[in-house]
Amino acid sequence: MIPIRDHNPTRGRPIVTLGLIITNVLVFIFEFAMGQRELQAFFELFAIIPRELVTMVSAEYFTLITSQFLHGGWWHLLGNMLYLWIFGDNIEEQLGHVRFLLFYLLTGLIAGLAQVIIEPNSVIPIVGASGAIAGVLGGYLLLYPLARVTTFIPVFIFIRVQLPAILVLGFWFVTQFFNGAASIGMPTESSGGVAFFAHIGGFIAGFVLVRLFGRKQAQFPSDSQT
Repeated sequence: MIPIRDHNPTRGRPIVTLGLIITNVLVFIFEFAMGQRELQAFFELFAIIPRELVTMVSAEYFTLITSQFLHGGWWHLLGNMLYLWIFGDNIEEQLGHVRFLLFYLLTGLIAGLAQVIIEPNSVIPIVGASGAIAGVLGGYLLLYPLARVTTFIPVFIFIRVQLPAILVLGFWFVTQFFNGAASIGMPTESSGGVAFFAHIGGFIAGFVLVRLFGRKQAQFPSDSQT
């Protein structure tokens, strides 16, 4: 399933969501301008390297944040930004700009730690906004399970349908869960370089934490009477 938009309008401008997208794009352009050796050194400095965190070789814990703004390729970047654009604005509206930014960074941090716990001896850099965006998806699933999402489904050809968020995001999570379970005990390269447990950890963190970050005066959709 490839979501392309949701039908869940917001009243305000999602300035943090837009800011995160712009920041990720600018950082990737900066990466793109580097040579291979420069890029490798850049990733070694700002990406999560599990073994270094676990053994405290360098104790560069700031990489749990900086890694969230790095990407390994155009498709990696575009896929993440598409999901953030579709689902981020509603969470930002519910939490408020500052709380949303904190929520995003914290779920991304938890996502990175989840992957480190599963692969503590890995020396392969972990990069990408996927864990933080998975947190946004988890929060969206809790708050807007019945929101309609226009989705492309590849069945010989791409079929365009509207589905409830609980189906679209639930399918995404189940896919990550089974892929992650299948990758346990296997070399990181065998998973195609995808940090499945960062996705799983971020999603669960977002699902659990979204209400804690909510503004006291806000009434969540699931609390509304019909």
